[in-house]
Amino acid sequence: MTTATTARDLTLVALDVPHEERPEPGALSLALAGAEAIDLITNGALSLDGDRMVPGPRRPGGDSLLERSSAALVREEPYETVENWLWRRGPGLAVAYVAELERSGLIARPRPKRHGFWPRPADTGRGDSPARRAAQARAASCEPVLVELLAATRRQDTSSWQRGDDRGDDAVVTVLAAVGEAVTQLEAARLRRAIENDAFDNIWRA
Repeated sequence: MTTATTARDLTLVALDVPHEERPEPGALSLALAGAEAIDLITNGALSLDGDRMVPGPRRPGGDSLLERSSAALVREEPYETVENWLWRRGPGLAVAYVAELERSGLIARPRPKRHGFWPRPADTGRGDSPARRAAQARAASCEPVLVELLAATRRQDTSSWQRGDDRGDDAVVTVLAAVGEAVTQLEAARLRRAIENDAFDNIWRA
């Protein structure tokens, strides 16, 4: 993975925040699936008909995960909805991007010091790479698409960032809205499970 993409920048920015503020892997995975869809729309490999994802010609772009994403598009009618795409493409995507960043040498995570899904801040080994600087510059400039994707992960504090209407065309806005809704559903499901587990524990202790 050598070409800058929204999904790669999103992963780098998420890695660069304090450990306790990093998004949950599931929420980040959904946002990454949305970022891939937006990049495919931008490079002409995808368009939307309402909320249906209509594939265009495959365009090799030098990014292995984005090319894999393009290859995964449903190419028969009726085409897949954005919502279905997020839930189908999303699972495990955060893990895949972190692993690809490691393979590309953009981050280095010593396996013996692994702390859950994310590395500890001292273990990331990113240095001051051009890719990291570019991702941070994009976030610092309040680039609307990246800001919205970060905000969708719910744990990234974007309250002080400018968030206007300049988020791109209607297709991009549709994807961003679908990401926000999917993350909300994920958090609601997680909360229900936590409540059910607490209730079971209380019954067991009683």
